[in-house]
Order: sequence, then C-alpha cells, then structure tokens
Amino acid sequence: MDFDIVIVRYGEIAIKSEQIRRKFEDLLIQNLKAMLDQDQVNYEAIVKERGRIFVKTKDPRAPQSVAKVFGVVSCSPAITTGPTIAEACAVAADVGKEVIRDGQSFGIMGRRSGGTEQGFTSQDIGRLCGDAVFEAVKERKPTVNLRNPDHAIHVEIRDTASYIFTDMVKGVGGMPIGSQGKMVALVSGGIDSPVAAWLMMKRGCEIIPLYMDNTPYLGEDAKNKTIDIVRKLHEWAPGHEMKMFIAPHGRNLAEFMQKGNKKYTCVFCKHLMYKVARAVAEKEGAHGIITGSSLGQVASQTSENMMAEAYDVDFPIYHPLIGLDKEEIMTIAKKIGTYDISIRKAGGCMAVPKYPSIHGRLEEVVRMENEQFEFDELVNYEVENARTVDI
Repeated sequence: MDFDIVIVRYGEIAIKSEQIRRKFEDLLIQNLKAMLDQDQVNYEAIVKERGRIFVKTKDPRAPQSVAKVFGVVSCSPAITTGPTIAEACAVAADVGKEVIRDGQSFGIMGRRSGGTEQGFTSQDIGRLCGDAVFEAVKERKPTVNLRNPDHAIHVEIRDTASYIFTDMVKGVGGMPIGSQGKMVALVSGGIDSPVAAWLMMKRGCEIIPLYMDNTPYLGEDAKNKTIDIVRKLHEWAPGHEMKMFIAPHGRNLAEFMQKGNKKYTCVFCKHLMYKVARAVAEKEGAHGIITGSSLGQVASQTSENMMAEAYDVDFPIYHPLIGLDKEEIMTIAKKIGTYDISIRKAGGCMAVPKYPSIHGRLEEVVRMENEQFEFDELVNYEVENARTVDI
C-alpha cells in the first residue's frame, strides 16, 4: 500500500498534565527528526495534533525508523484523504481492492476524533466504509469478521483529514529520551550492562557511559568492545550527546589484591566503581548510577555483596536487571543490537580471585576501607586520570 503519512502513537505522555505533555511531545518530535535524519529517511514535515503526531513521508523505511524512537508505542503508514465520510469510504474501497483476495475476510476498524458536528459516529464509519469495501470486492466473495479478520482496514476520521491504514508497527515504547535527566551507566563489554543502560534510556534517561579500565588485568580488546557497544547504544539516541568516560582502574585493583582480603577483591572493585561513578555524576550533573546487576548471577551480585558494595555511596543506584534471568537479558540484548558485540572474545578479568566472597560482611568492608585503604585518594586518582571518548 502506497502511503503519504506515518501516524505516530504514544502512551504515557498522553496522561501527563497539559504543560508536561506539550513539553514531552515537543521532545518526542525532536527525537523523531534526529532518528529519521540518522537513518537517512526522507520526510516533508512532522506535525502534531492532540493525541497524535504525523510524519509526512512516502519513504518505505519511515515506519521502522519511527518505531525505534523511545516513547513511540506504535505507528502506521497511512493514506490521507479528506475529512468526509464519502472520501474515507472511497479510499477504504481502494485499499480493500488492493489487499483482499478471494474468500478472505475483512473488518473495518472505525474511529472518529473530533467534534460532534461531523454528524456520524465510529459505528457509522465501520458500517458505511464496510459497505463500500464489500461492494468494491464482492466478486471475490469476501466475508466480514470484526474479531479476527484476514485484513483489518483502519479508518480514522479527524476534523481536517481522514487516515486509512492496514498496518500497525509496534514501537519501542517508554518515554522520550532526555525527559528524565542524565545518569552514569557503568558499562563493560559483557551482555548485561548495555541492556541495563538501554532500559534506562527507554525510560527517558540520557546516559554517561563509564568504563573501568582494568589494565593490566584485562586487555585492549575488552575496552574496544565496550566502545563499540556504546556506539551501538548511541544509535538509539541520535541528537543526544554521549560522552564516555574511561577510568584507570587497574592500579587500584592491584592495591586491593595486595593489601586486602583477596576474597573481597570483587566487592571492593564494585564499591570503588560506585564511588568513582558518583564523582563523575556530580561532575556531569547526573542524578543516578545504572548497573547491570542481576541478583545472584555472579559473586559480586549476591544480596549480601550488593549491600556491602553500596556502603557509604549515598547516591541513587539503579539496577534495572535485578529480577531478570540471563535468558531474558540475552533476548533484549539481541533485540537492541548489542549481543553480537558482547559475545566477541576478549578474555576475562585476571584479578578475580579463585574463591571470591559470596557472603560479604558489611562490617568487614567498613573495617578494611577505614583501616587499609585511602578511598578518597583512590577515587580522585581515577576521576582525575579518566579520559573521555566522544561517541
């Protein structure tokens, strides 16, 4: 079906107050423009009416591009005609002739949006357009099925135009990126942390990726893989700056291994990550820290260790994967395009002890931090020597 417009539908934005809804709609339009430009999709304009945004385009790539924008619940490529029932019936009949085959069923899904001066109801749209379609294809012996038709023909009549369409492309949903401020995302080359970052992007957060460079305990391949992952994440947020921080973490890991209880190396590693992330967040005006932790998945993610790791951080820490299992996380990673990068071989961290603590005691962490390490110096070293990569 040749179309001339894409109808964009959003969800949560519609229930906001008038002022917030307008702000989020404008942000969604800005993000739509950036995504269409990134994907090199041709379009004439993007306009909004209450409850709907319309992208004027005939580019066949437009619906899939629109569907990738955070905040879009669904979209439909549609044919535009005039706002009268007669005009809508004529186009619906043409669409029916194009899509309905011998013996197939169809249903008209009518919707009226506008004032009562239009003089007809949604039921009238279904009945009159249904008659027009049936008459246009009656030699094909069609049947009418409003519950589960072979072809659902949607007819939406608004005050100034009618829109006829057959397809609904599922969108990514969520909130427009940029609507919920910034957060520091702890990212690695693994499967989990990019998914966690993406899920918070879906909720409207701009992310500041922070990679802890474990050299010499982890090689360059891991760092390069993480940069590629962050670039893939940025494809979901065109038009939004994404500055990645790479902090030198290896020197401090060595200190943990030499001075502390080796079983607690991973606990102190994550504890320091949080403190460095907090310092970066304060520097960049961010409001939280995002981690890829999934409860019980690895030694540092047991409930006891996660409590100990967050000791004295005093800053919001978000764990969007906390209740997901590995299969669920992998499914999302494949969907968002990070999985194939994450499974590239890069070796494992050689600082991980043979028998890491899985029941870390908070009092032991407090004791070691106060008696054996100068944590302020460790944090300052990483923040002051961190380098940035513009993605």
